[in-house]
Amino acid sequence: MFTGLIKDSPRSPETDPLDSEPPDRCVSVSGVSRAYRDGRGATVGALAEVSLHADRGELLAVVGPSGCGKTTLLELICGLQAPEAGSLQCAPAALMPQRDLLLPWLSAVDNAALALRIAHVPRTQARERAAKLFAELGLEGFEQSRPHELSGGMRQRVAFSRTLLSGKDVLCLDEPFGALDAITRAELQTWLLDALSMEPRTVVLVTHDVEEAILLADRVAVLSPRPGRVIASLEIALERPRKRTDPEIIELRERALNVLQMGIQR
Repeated sequence: MFTGLIKDSPRSPETDPLDSEPPDRCVSVSGVSRAYRDGRGATVGALAEVSLHADRGELLAVVGPSGCGKTTLLELICGLQAPEAGSLQCAPAALMPQRDLLLPWLSAVDNAALALRIAHVPRTQARERAAKLFAELGLEGFEQSRPHELSGGMRQRVAFSRTLLSGKDVLCLDEPFGALDAITRAELQTWLLDALSMEPRTVVLVTHDVEEAILLADRVAVLSPRPGRVIASLEIALERPRKRTDPEIIELRERALNVLQMGIQR
């Protein structure tokens, strides 16, 4: 169940697939397609000829309508699925799924340390490293709490800490704030940026919230309805933190929403 949290994208130490890419490129997706068989045996396209990239330290957001293959894209990047066409090259990546998947019988700190334990780090050392990260990320004092004692926002912080502790270069976040109320969601958006300033990573963030993508990302890839295709890529060259009420944010949000609407109407 937790394989995706620490899954490496396939790479050969002798022939690094990123060698042909720019030196700071961590994720490169080129012409990738993926399809499934439905219950009647018919082929259903999930992604079609998707191309996008993320450089070291960038936050790439992927938005699109429900069912357009956003989660499939993250699983491809993390090596949990294989593309049927195209090429995909990625530095070692970890997936944080939509649900926090915290184990109810473990404390918060042991849940966060789970990726380390799977990597055979001794329990005491794993707890120490997780506790240190808790202190850095505003989780101090909740180390021994069980998941049912934590709010939804706190559970997501623990899940994100577990993903960070996997030590992977690329973090794939699948709708990490989708189940939270608006106030908690806004708080965790700010928290995420602060956490990444302390623990820099390359991030691919899937979200259905266009405004969230504009507020957080360096670049936003907009996908069409299924099968998902990249129909726009928006560069967000704005300083952080960003305010929802800034004219530039409002303009970019409207541009992204218009592209989404046009894609749905095709």
